[in-house]
Amino acid sequence: MGIRFILMVNKQGQTRLAQYYEYLTIEERRALEGEIVRKCLARTEQQCSFVEHRNYKIVYRRYASLFFLVGVDNEENELAILEFIHLLVETMDRHFGNVCELDIMFHLEKAHFMLEEMVMNGCIVETSKSNILAPIQLMEKAS
Repeated sequence: MGIRFILMVNKQGQTRLAQYYEYLTIEERRALEGEIVRKCLARTEQQCSFVEHRNYKIVYRRYASLFFLVGVDNEENELAILEFIHLLVETMDRHFGNVCELDIMFHLEKAHFMLEEMVMNGCIVETSKSNILAPIQLMEKAS
């Protein structure tokens, strides 16, 4: 399957966006997010951006005040996922202009829409920033 979940978390450990591609109950999600966020936020900048947790490989990257965490299968390529995170941030930057935590909070539906354009059922299906943003720009024109 590839990607199991994507989280965007602030420096205080509060989840700002969560997208899951496998079924987990709310309690399981809350517990998993808490464990992963504590583990990733406790790491220093000198440590690598890959962590193994339960049956997941967590690939994360910090941009400004946001941490982008992606849970993947153990067979997934970590560097490809780091590149995916970078593409996601660049896409959001292009739309919001230097994306920050407030952009995610106030435009959560647009952030989810971007993710849905990029990832389907845990597989990356679109990598063109123009193609990802085109439907959002059309919706903005229509409203």
